[in-house]
Amino acid sequence: MELKYNINQESHKVIFCSKNKNDFIISDLKKLASDKKVFFLYDKKINRILIQQILGNLKLSGCNIFTMKVEGNKINKNEKLLFKIVNNLIKNNFTKRSVLISCGGGVIGDVSALASSLYLRGLIYFHIPTTMTAMVDSCIGGKTGINYRGIINSFGNYYHPKCVYILEDIIKLIPEREYLAGIPEVIKCGLIDSKKILNFLKVNKKQIIYRNFSYVSKMCKFALQTKIKFFLKDIYEKNQRLNLNFGHTFAHAMEMTLEKHFKRDYIRHGEAVGIGILCEIYYGFSKKNKIFNTAKSLLEIYALPTSLNTNEIKKNKQLIQSNIYKNIFLDKKKISQFPRYIKLIKLGKAKVMEIKNFDHLNETIYKIIL
Repeated sequence: MELKYNINQESHKVIFCSKNKNDFIISDLKKLASDKKVFFLYDKKINRILIQQILGNLKLSGCNIFTMKVEGNKINKNEKLLFKIVNNLIKNNFTKRSVLISCGGGVIGDVSALASSLYLRGLIYFHIPTTMTAMVDSCIGGKTGINYRGIINSFGNYYHPKCVYILEDIIKLIPEREYLAGIPEVIKCGLIDSKKILNFLKVNKKQIIYRNFSYVSKMCKFALQTKIKFFLKDIYEKNQRLNLNFGHTFAHAMEMTLEKHFKRDYIRHGEAVGIGILCEIYYGFSKKNKIFNTAKSLLEIYALPTSLNTNEIKKNKQLIQSNIYKNIFLDKKKISQFPRYIKLIKLGKAKVMEIKNFDHLNETIYKIIL
């Protein structure tokens, strides 16, 4: 199964590769007008046997393969990793016609894509996502970035992978928590675009939980089609594409707060997005309603958090609430004194709005997050 789209008359595609079909990349590399040099960057946490299989296939393409192993933690989404990649490209005399292939989650994808865009003003970029959040969201759309001075994605641009490969072999190996953390990004797509996505998640829960590739690949495709629908009309995120940030204003504020407070990866990005979705529905409607209950119910059936109501949080509740509030005002979507969020008008229709009612903002943090 493939998903194809064009940007500025350039073709791009997502390929869904079923089990034991890992020769996916050979023909694409052979067709490229490249210099036959490939830089393969991968997360050290990925199954070693699978990496060896991918490397074996890359070598069959006849290309000269260079490798780099890194840790794809949020803490490494920074300028150090960015320049480490660029330094390796310079050291090995890569050109604009060379290929960088990243294999990892959102952190590795974002930083690798940024390096690909900056090195000699752009080389050829392929991506193999290894987390469910990346597979249903960040693997396409062209957003690149690093976190700088404590602000998420404060430094980045737009650069689209020519090919993305979603592998059943990788899906089977994703840890349970990481796998489920991708579901909120799919719920987001159903809320802002199509109710059929929400129905698909509800009806096919068992097959999705058991990672039946036929169902999981359809789920990924539905979410990516929604993303393509929004970003093709607004590549540089001036208007419509901002709807894809539904839930993210609150999610990023939570992530920044918890990372600073606990000095570890306390919450997965997708988990934060799920809670953020509930916050933005509540803030937009000034109450819990049918849509709020629909979203919360879907999060619950996939065993995802709907708040941060844990003993660790309770011990520092006031400080965490205060910092989430402050971090909302650092959101990168802000273009005036007021942060912006995505208001859901109804199922399938959303609008970019500003957060101006600060009392209601505090109430939302207190009642929904904590």
